[in-house]
Amino acid sequence: PGGRVVTTFRPDDVVDMEFGNWAANVDRLAEVSGEDTGTYAGYLAALRARREAFAAAGATSTDHGHPTARTLDLSPAQAAALFDRGRRGLADTGDAEAFRAHMLLEFARMSLDDGLVMQLHPGAVRNHNRWLHARHGRDVGGDVPQATEYVHALAPLLDAHGNDPRLTVVLYTLDEDTFTRELAPLAGGYAALRLGAPWWFLDSPEVLRRFREAVTETAGFYNTAGFVDDTRAFCSIPVRHDVARRVDAGFLARLVAEHRMTGDEAAETIVDLAYRLPKQVFKFGGGPS
Repeated sequence: PGGRVVTTFRPDDVVDMEFGNWAANVDRLAEVSGEDTGTYAGYLAALRARREAFAAAGATSTDHGHPTARTLDLSPAQAAALFDRGRRGLADTGDAEAFRAHMLLEFARMSLDDGLVMQLHPGAVRNHNRWLHARHGRDVGGDVPQATEYVHALAPLLDAHGNDPRLTVVLYTLDEDTFTRELAPLAGGYAALRLGAPWWFLDSPEVLRRFREAVTETAGFYNTAGFVDDTRAFCSIPVRHDVARRVDAGFLARLVAEHRMTGDEAAETIVDLAYRLPKQVFKFGGGPS
């Protein structure tokens, strides 16, 4: 009682040229935004307008569920050429990946202007079970994780904006092998980055524990974003948060037992991880004291 669901701007269906009905979705974007999406400049204006509408409705973040974490900084002319090929139905798989990658740079620039936190959820292979997809349609199951690379993929975005304090990028992964090797060093090295909690296939007690063990020595606690929830299964939300809190409390208790942290420090930290830090990262006021 008393809780609320906060909307998030997720533009994948008008960014991913491989998304079914992409061109029709871009036409619909023109209708709801009042901008001409027949041109790349008009398309960007339409996306900015929708971001403003979502922010007015209470959104503080965007979310991007791309197949990979690749980013690319194209010139306006190069990006417009890709967009035009997509609008004419001539874009191939390489064009679609390049356009998705470039748009992450565009969205980062928009976040510098409007302050929306940028979330990146890459690495899901959608509709892998072709029988399920053919029988029941998109997003009804059969999705699986894949190996995801971040160090080189994110370099163009980080070169451009990774040290800008106006930008917050929360990174998630379905590839837990990247916790220690890639994500923790990146979050520890760039002011704009925070690590999102394990999600989807990884939001289990054992992986949540491995996440803390893998990232804390390099990234610390305060380069993570705490536990937030974007599930459509609303009834699971209290349980998932309870599990995350218990795992974090257990990890902190071990540090206290090993005399690596005092009891008072642990008590303060668990409140930060469970409550203050997510509010700070996602701009709902408050934050670690």
